[in-house]
Amino acid sequence: MIQDKEKTRMRKLLVFAVCGALALGAAACGDDDDDSGGNGGGGGGGDLSGEIRIDGSSTVAPFAQAAQEEFQAQNPDVKITVGTSGTGGGFEKFCAGETDISDASRPIDEEEEVPICKKNGVAYKEVQVANDGISIATNPDLNVDCMTTEQLKQLWEQGSKVNKLNDIDPSFPNTQLSLFGPGTDSGTFEFFTEEINGEEGNTRKDYQPSEDDNVLVQGVEGEQGGLGYFGFSYYEQNQDNLGLVKVDSGDGCVAPSMETIADGSYTPLSRPLFMYPSDKALKRPEVKAFMDFVVQNYQALSDASQIVPMSEQQASEAQTALGGSGT
Repeated sequence: MIQDKEKTRMRKLLVFAVCGALALGAAACGDDDDDSGGNGGGGGGGDLSGEIRIDGSSTVAPFAQAAQEEFQAQNPDVKITVGTSGTGGGFEKFCAGETDISDASRPIDEEEEVPICKKNGVAYKEVQVANDGISIATNPDLNVDCMTTEQLKQLWEQGSKVNKLNDIDPSFPNTQLSLFGPGTDSGTFEFFTEEINGEEGNTRKDYQPSEDDNVLVQGVEGEQGGLGYFGFSYYEQNQDNLGLVKVDSGDGCVAPSMETIADGSYTPLSRPLFMYPSDKALKRPEVKAFMDFVVQNYQALSDASQIVPMSEQQASEAQTALGGSGT
């Protein structure tokens, strides 16, 4: 859950950014003091009502919560909940028909999740909403500038006995490590283990897992030898209390940033982020309006949540996906 100060900052940014870029007639801009009024203006925003249930990736959660904050301010009769059970946990609920939109830091699994959705009659749209780069973060006292992908594999692969980074390289700190990473229901876990360790799910077991990136941040901050990996926005929000490790995949050390994630030079840990609305939910006007709002205001929402925005081409493809046929 985003801290109160992040929500306040997010709200202030959105009041200006969304109002300036707004393309959706269902939402109207005005003074904050009027947000609780029933008249949304601008094409009947105040006429929308109902509930929208969102769950899934904690990496996508800051973006989803930014959209929730502004959309509800303009449509106060729409109740939106955003859960963070992880990408896998989110798809489990989504394919069971328990949620309307599933946040995901990876595509839906064709072998396991797609058949369950089909069996339960849950058709959907795959809509990219942002981009992300998995950040390798440390406690500030654990001073590590850069690691190669091979060194990261040595640290994180199944059966690893690395307890101090100087077990990998004598120039690294001689500090007992406390490792933190996503749980097995996390899309970040699946992506990282496949890209770094060569096989999805291949990981050492002696680390402290959580599907909530905020818990991972707190763990890394609180341990002198803290090291972990999580979504870029969580590093951005907490960078004053974290160290950042650059990654060398063969072409030199590159730090994750808005620029390196967007242009693909932060490799192999850059990836797209998604929302999956069900076709059934999209037939409800409040859900359709919300997803239109998300896609049309992706830049402002990304800025507010410190997530890397889509390119114009990706945004165009997202709008096409939202209006196209379901799976």
